[in-house]
Amino acid sequence: MARTRAADFEEKQRGILDDAAAVFAEQGMEKASMSQIAAHAKVSKALLYHYYPSKDALIFAIIMTHLEELDAAIEEADEPDLPPQQRLRKLVGTVLESYRGADDQHKVQLNATSALSDEQKAEITAMERGIVKRFSSVLNQINPELANPERPLLMPVTMSLFGMLNWVYMWFRDGGRISRDDYADVATTLVLEGIKAVR
Repeated sequence: MARTRAADFEEKQRGILDDAAAVFAEQGMEKASMSQIAAHAKVSKALLYHYYPSKDALIFAIIMTHLEELDAAIEEADEPDLPPQQRLRKLVGTVLESYRGADDQHKVQLNATSALSDEQKAEITAMERGIVKRFSSVLNQINPELANPERPLLMPVTMSLFGMLNWVYMWFRDGGRISRDDYADVATTLVLEGIKAVR
């Protein structure tokens, strides 16, 4: 007979992912062990392996869950009918808000992909590309010259924006002198003012 799922399966699973992300972020992907993760999550190794049969399966689940939640937040917040400048600001703010409390997961996403299989990497890349494409389409609306085939700058500009957003965890602290909303204004302004000069 097939084993049935416990009623709190998803809650336990998410707790394990969060605890595992904390261990990976602190110890590094190579040094972190399944034993350390089980101890941090206060579960047995047997239960941990029941949810995730290997370390790479756990890393993959952390990254995909993080990206799926980010993608869902962006999808919900996006308003294509807004003027593109306002639409961009809202999307930037949504990304920064989605990163709140997710520094560990974000570190795993940025640093652990090399530990995964080609198939897992491809799935993550497809998710990331979908998110990036939404931003690049808005930037293209703001400055169509960025997509000029003779000097294609749309992707470099888009990835420059993500560079500002993805490394915010290195210096930003909630409760400091600048809020996430403040920084969303700064990042959006830098991009909007900057791309006016990109030709």
